[in-house]
Amino acid sequence: MIEAGTPAPDFSLLDQHGKAVSLKELKGKPVVLYFYPRDATPGCTTEACDFRDAIAEYEKAGAIVLGVSPDGVSSHQKFAGKLGLPFSLLADAEKEVCQRYGVWQEKTLYGKRSMGVVRTTFLIDSDGIVRKVFPKVRVQGHVAEVLEALRSL
Repeated sequence: MIEAGTPAPDFSLLDQHGKAVSLKELKGKPVVLYFYPRDATPGCTTEACDFRDAIAEYEKAGAIVLGVSPDGVSSHQKFAGKLGLPFSLLADAEKEVCQRYGVWQEKTLYGKRSMGVVRTTFLIDSDGIVRKVFPKVRVQGHVAEVLEALRSL
């Protein structure tokens, strides 16, 4: 997994509108890059809604919020539209970015092992350096915790 103090790996992925978003184009602004397992599942819906509800505070801090999952553009489009999400959801169907950031890992659910996204958030500063990593995120209270760390950048 990418560690705090290291440069954030660049990427270019399509958002829910089919527009390419690359990390290097966002230099100059802090980025909250959150990886989540799947659109329209309970925890992922709660996390997305929590970011949506706090977006004004994130924007006030000058930050860009980006969600990433292996779901495709059309899935993201439906999910973002249904929830009224005001930020980009990026489609990493090939799981290349998930692997680069180290969040594509073996998981165990009900005794069954499979590969999947481990819910993780990276706080990247305006110079493209990862300043804080939130591994194995518990959704409850997470958005407020990230905002507090953002304010201390």
